[in-house]
Amino acid sequence: MTDHIIIERHGAAQVLRMNRPEKKNALTREMYARMAAALAAGDADDQVRVHVFFGVPGAFSAGNDLGDFLAVATGGEGGGEVWDFLMALAKAEKPVLSGVDGIAVGIGTTLNLHCDLTFATPRTVFRTPFVDLGLVPEAGSSLLAPLVLGRQKAFSLLALGEGFSAEQAMAAGLIHAVVEEGELEATVLAAADAVAQKPPEALRVTRDLIRGPREPLLDRIQQESELFRQRLKSNEARAAFMAFMNRRKAG
Repeated sequence: MTDHIIIERHGAAQVLRMNRPEKKNALTREMYARMAAALAAGDADDQVRVHVFFGVPGAFSAGNDLGDFLAVATGGEGGGEVWDFLMALAKAEKPVLSGVDGIAVGIGTTLNLHCDLTFATPRTVFRTPFVDLGLVPEAGSSLLAPLVLGRQKAFSLLALGEGFSAEQAMAAGLIHAVVEEGELEATVLAAADAVAQKPPEALRVTRDLIRGPREPLLDRIQQESELFRQRLKSNEARAAFMAFMNRRKAG
């Protein structure tokens, strides 16, 4: 399991690489726990100046592992690892960058709303099928997306589940730039190096001013998480998960 999240150091950048290509980087509870711990450790390490998220070629993340969702939907418990990761992401004290290639579904999209710079390839599509699964948005996206995208584009993304191409995402303000697949990692790491070379205290204060108070975001994550857990046990969600699993078996 530990190979599903690879933690590397590139200069002063801590790189968190999602590495479950056989499942298009669908995130398990263990993967969330590993990333939460890495963010906390990086924030506490004076040698780390910036966090960087990568996926694998063609798949940043397909979202939450539906097996975990289905387990909760059919009466199981769990999900604390997801909560820990979302809180670590929202509370991150150091800049967060991401390089997105290909599939970016659910948390694979909403994670980037927390990033200070996101770069994506032309083949990337951002999508959040929460409502289609009988669920609600997560990761504070119901607060962040309207602030970043505007209310109507946020509704398109979070409620209608419409996909945003990389160009559309850049025009909407969800990402910083579109770069070719072969240049993605080098471009992101160069940006991370540039961030790491800034005076750290001035950068911290500037980032805090840009982001504003954290309390509204943390409160929204709490609210979303409670509603998300309720929805996981709803008839709508159970029916949606079972239909999805049956389609996958039939395929």
